[in-house]
Amino acid sequence: MFLSSYERLIARRYLLPGKGEAFILLVAGFSLGAVMLGVAALVIVMSVMNGFRAELFDKIVGLNGHAVIQGYNGRLPDWQEIVRQARATPGVTSATPMIEQPLAATYNGRAEAVLLRGMRVEDIRTNPTITGKIVGGDIRALTNGSGQVAIGSRLAEALGAEVGSEISLFSPQGQTTPFGTVPRIVSYRVGAIFEIGVYDYDKAYVLMPVQDAQTLLLMGDEVGIVRIDTDNADRVRQILSPLARKVEGRAAIQDWQQMNAQLFDALAVERVAMFTVLCIIILVAAFNIASSLIMLVRAKTRDIAILRTMGASRAALLRIFMTVGTTIGVLGILAGLALGALFLFYRQAVVNFVQFVTGQNLWDPSIRYLTELPSKPNPVEIVAIVLITLLMTFLATVYPALKAASTDPVQVLRYE
Repeated sequence: MFLSSYERLIARRYLLPGKGEAFILLVAGFSLGAVMLGVAALVIVMSVMNGFRAELFDKIVGLNGHAVIQGYNGRLPDWQEIVRQARATPGVTSATPMIEQPLAATYNGRAEAVLLRGMRVEDIRTNPTITGKIVGGDIRALTNGSGQVAIGSRLAEALGAEVGSEISLFSPQGQTTPFGTVPRIVSYRVGAIFEIGVYDYDKAYVLMPVQDAQTLLLMGDEVGIVRIDTDNADRVRQILSPLARKVEGRAAIQDWQQMNAQLFDALAVERVAMFTVLCIIILVAAFNIASSLIMLVRAKTRDIAILRTMGASRAALLRIFMTVGTTIGVLGILAGLALGALFLFYRQAVVNFVQFVTGQNLWDPSIRYLTELPSKPNPVEIVAIVLITLLMTFLATVYPALKAASTDPVQVLRYE
């Protein structure tokens, strides 16, 4: 929208009404503030929702891979052949044998349900999701036959254990005697404590070398699952379809979308719902801009009539008042982007401050999965938010500008 010099001068003058028009300025200020809050809320909420999905995906896939091949009876006797077939499948980047078994852990009279994860030593040491999250001890202490394990930080808190503590793992699969099956209870030293950042994992996982897990569970040389990673997580089902036919009857393949379908579907629905609800704030702000412009037109009716008699065209008046309204929207958008960026940068500090002031636990990891508030701004979504806000504010200026442009100077100045 190109304005002449006198149109820019008048638009600038109307953006800052005179002394007797403080109410119009107040309404315009409220409109700007509403746009700012709406844009900031959208940026913050969408960034946090994206952060939730990205953090959960990275941590879940970091531990469980893009898919798992699991035996029907919980065991894969021919896992070597399955690993060979998986690695030969186009698109598969790695195939890792593992053992996963729910057990119970005890320490100093405390008992907790745990999930035993047995992995090869080299896989443990090269997994960034594990090695980059060690908060105590040394992951290199986990070697075959060492009798040492790594446990999650929340599990350590629940048991009261620390690095060097001796915890006992209870396995119902034990020796068969004439009096029945005798459960196995084996003690292990805590060699490392990790904090992945997903509450369910930090509360349940016990990690040990796969050979030690096979000994504990009396599995011989068998494993329970084979973890699969691919070069495209979104196409994992198509990539593994040839492998699924090869292992049919022996094992089943589950990808990350199937294993976490409810969680990610809920996030997607909540994301759309929050975007729709918060757009209403911007719509209200657009109505505020329209109302402030209508008040400005009524207050400046005499000035508009004089401008018309001096030769100002209807198109010029349209441009002036549309520029005034759009400028309020643009300033609100810039302020909203700045406020949103500031909040996202200090998001965890803000949450901690509010928790301190209110005395309430606003971020319970047991409910929200993650231990900290995540954030991942998406530039495409931010551009979309800006464009939607600009469109709404621009449309809000159309009626007041048309009203100003249709002013009849003869009727206004008849009795002047």
